[in-house]
Amino acid sequence: MSIQWFPGHMHLTRKLIAERIKDIDVVIEVLDARMPGSSANPALTELTGHKPTLKIINKQDMADASRTALWVAWYEAQFETKALPLDASEPAPAKRLVEACRQLAPGRGGMAKPMRVLICGVPNVGKSTLINSMSGKSQAKAGDEAGVTKDEQRIVLADDFYLWDTPGMLWPKIIVPESGYKLAVCGSVGRNAYDDELVALELLLYLQKHYPRQLDERYKLGLDDAELAALGDDELLTLIGKKRGAVMGGGRINMQKAAELLITDFRTQMLGRITVETPAEFEQWRAAGEAAEALQQAKKAEHAKHRKAGRKRY
Repeated sequence: MSIQWFPGHMHLTRKLIAERIKDIDVVIEVLDARMPGSSANPALTELTGHKPTLKIINKQDMADASRTALWVAWYEAQFETKALPLDASEPAPAKRLVEACRQLAPGRGGMAKPMRVLICGVPNVGKSTLINSMSGKSQAKAGDEAGVTKDEQRIVLADDFYLWDTPGMLWPKIIVPESGYKLAVCGSVGRNAYDDELVALELLLYLQKHYPRQLDERYKLGLDDAELAALGDDELLTLIGKKRGAVMGGGRINMQKAAELLITDFRTQMLGRITVETPAEFEQWRAAGEAAEALQQAKKAEHAKHRKAGRKRY
């Protein structure tokens, strides 16, 4: 299953960013620390790639700390890019963000040349909550679902520091299947864009390999790592459904309910601090996705060529 979600207001956001970027000094992209690669928008890179960028790895308190360190290093190695892990407990996020932006654009500052910053991110990465924390008041709408912010807002963080907040935006075609599942399980795509059971099964495949102890401890499975790894993903979801009471008449397991319970447990950190990708994994998935997309486009071009040649003969 390919997960895609690009509602109409995201087309408008893309146009808005393309116009606004002309006057911007630094771009802040807010990422989800549980999926720092999959939550980075390639369309945003196309629109703003020539601008210095600050990657905010948000929700770090929900993510695997050792993996967050890998992602910070990975982003810091990129040209004109800084990476800053944050979470909801940060006492003064505005100060750290302002300082990081000034380092990326040292020529800006003061009333004559105020710093102009654009803050972006895919839906539900905590961008609006972060903005409200920085400004000390509720200037941005926040909610635990995708697509809450729908309009651009200008926010003044200092006399010479202007922040433009944009609605959460995905990209028109997600060519990395693994990223689609990560975005779904973290709540960054609309609820009607994915099947809970398929997303839960993909999550289980990853957790079986990388976080088996968290699964065993949460659901009291009583299995060692080898026994847990030997289970099929559907078998494991069935067992979790039984342990969590998702049982229908006749003892049958409600797989939809079991999937919803697993996804909720992941999102609410009941499974512990988990990051569902490493830089190495993400680069591998992206390379495979780009290769598959290139092959598909080549086939479409060849098909169009033959159709055109056929029309000419007649």
